[in-house]
Amino acid sequence: MSRRAPGWIPNQHGAWAMLATPLLVGILASRPTWAHLPLTAFWFLGYFAFFAAGLWLKAAPARRARYLPPLRTYAVAAAALGALTLALEPRLIRWTPLFALPLGVGLYASKVRDERSLWSGLTTAAGSCLMTLVAYDAGHGADWTRAWLLTGILTAYFAGTVFYVKTMIRERGEAGYLAASIAFHALATIAMLWVHPALVALFALLTARAAIAPRFALSPKLVGIGEAFATVAMAATALIVTG
Repeated sequence: MSRRAPGWIPNQHGAWAMLATPLLVGILASRPTWAHLPLTAFWFLGYFAFFAAGLWLKAAPARRARYLPPLRTYAVAAAALGALTLALEPRLIRWTPLFALPLGVGLYASKVRDERSLWSGLTTAAGSCLMTLVAYDAGHGADWTRAWLLTGILTAYFAGTVFYVKTMIRERGEAGYLAASIAFHALATIAMLWVHPALVALFALLTARAAIAPRFALSPKLVGIGEAFATVAMAATALIVTG
């Protein structure tokens, strides 16, 4: 299908967890409401539109037309669902400015064909984690200290995955990336000292993984499976210790 209709199906498999986890954590930390249904659809279709826009931006002018159908379709659908979400919860509009920078950086990275860069990945991860706050607000959550703390924990985790995955695949064998990955995870572990011992232990394990796993030639599939388990463990632990 991707060969027949380019731009319709995102091929960045690691993005799915980064999309779903902050949203789900925000919902579970508050309570499910009807507004979460269009919000969830808007969030995913918005990503589809973002993906198609990135392909359109980096394509040669003569090839851009092939990406317009998915871009138009997803953009219109996302706009409609966004409007429905705001009709149910108008106050959610206040979160819009927070997404301007990650969105702009992501599109610019596609324009200059550098969407796989470290700076682009970190900005995208931070932007995705902001959905925790939106979903929490949609669920009428009242403990904003907890909401921001959950957002920070997830941001630290997903930023770490950007470093880690690069050392396992695209930048495997690069000493600079490996050192940066270990250092980032170690700093995140130290930061968790002000949150909860369980998170200190979990980030310490991630630091050990960041140091040891790149020594082995693991396939992208195995790296992805490991990330799936780590993501579930991190989300569950964060919800429990902050509850």
